Amino acid sequence: MIRNSLLYFSVAFLVLLGTSSCVEIIDDLSLNTDGSGTFKYTINLSSSKIKINSVLALDSLDGKKVPSKEEIQQKLNNLIAYFKEQEGISNVTFREDYTNYLFHLKCDFNSLSNLEKAIKNVIVKENKGVSPPYIDQQWLNYENKTLTRSVPPFVIEKTKTIVVKEKEQLQQGKYTSITRFEQEIKSYDNKNAKLSKNKRAILLQTNPYYLIFH
Repeated sequence: MIRNSLLYFSVAFLVLLGTSSCVEIIDDLSLNTDGSGTFKYTINLSSSKIKINSVLALDSLDGKKVPSKEEIQQKLNNLIAYFKEQEGISNVTFREDYTNYLFHLKCDFNSLSNLEKAIKNVIVKENKGVSPPYIDQQWLNYENKTLTRSVPPFVIEKTKTIVVKEKEQLQQGKYTSITRFEQEIKSYDNKNAKLSKNKRAILLQTNPYYLIFH
């Protein structure tokens, strides 16, 4: 059984980049029977690269300092280095393309609880050591061969602070979630999801706004 309401934590990344431009996200989770697996996460901002370059050319925007491309790269590399140190996380690779603004993270995990904790630790570190509201709530769980995924509550709270224009941009984005299993899927709850022909994977496509607020 799968209760698949998706994982989404890219708002923090977009805030770091200084924009909530039109974004394409691919969330690819492969889960083994023992609860270990591989996580792949791709953020594609290439359709907004002209806008991003325009923003990065400014010293400030709406009264806030705009980080340079080098500062963003350094911060991301620091966070990835910290992610590599997390318990139960291994084989971490991170590819970045600052010409087209493509970012791809891949890692193996011993358990979903390890993956969830690692992501939480990185977000707290990015937040200067301060835990965001609801950071302790669980949003990834695998028990009795049942996967439960939900939008992290701290992401929902973060998104509530963005302006109407930025919400409209999120509606124009694309979000693809792929969840793969070693065994056939017996049932799943999300009516918008599609089961693969071999019944070992679930595909769901939506936009970031719908993902967070529905």
